[in-house]
Amino acid sequence: DTDMPFVPSIPEDQFILVEEGDPTVIPCRTSDPDAQVTLINSLDKAVYAFYDSKQGFIGNFPAGSYTCKTMVKGVEFKSDEFLIYILRATSQLPVEIEALKTVYKTGETIVVTCVVFDNEVVNLQWNYPGKVKEKGLIKLDDIKVPSQKLVYTLTIPEASVKDTGDYECTARHATKEVKENKKVVITVHDKGFLHLEPQFSPLEAVNLHEVKNFVVDVQ
Repeated sequence: DTDMPFVPSIPEDQFILVEEGDPTVIPCRTSDPDAQVTLINSLDKAVYAFYDSKQGFIGNFPAGSYTCKTMVKGVEFKSDEFLIYILRATSQLPVEIEALKTVYKTGETIVVTCVVFDNEVVNLQWNYPGKVKEKGLIKLDDIKVPSQKLVYTLTIPEASVKDTGDYECTARHATKEVKENKKVVITVHDKGFLHLEPQFSPLEAVNLHEVKNFVVDVQ
């Protein structure tokens, strides 16, 4: 089609996510298999890469915007703009779970944090006693410096005894069949309590003028 040398692309094709170090395809395909196509970056500089008219340009490209262009009977045509995003990802999923404390009393706020290291895109799910009622508030912090980590924070306001149980986060790799899960057990008591453990007998004898210490461990 001399009026449309580039096959129209759908929006999903224009945003290209690629893992760091992996090759990718910039899918500017042509209706003429013999068309001479040039790849241009955001600085309007030509980028040299292998071209297949049925797929597009294939290679390792830096993050940024790219456009393809070709000439038909002396008229220049440009393709849609393609945006490449480079994602930091590893084959493994280092995950840690942390709770500020594991014993609460009714009315307090439970806070549990799940951290995924060295991966920018993961799917993370929480399982906890109040999930059915959607009681938890989930927050995500994407930290880049000094190293890449995703910090998922689950907050349960106004905790009750029913919030006692397993708090588990499951992280799944966005592009590989890898998953990792971590768990912490949280206990919520109806009210606060003290545990006393005396280090002496119910009956103690003391000699005249003797100094004796009575020790009690309090938890």
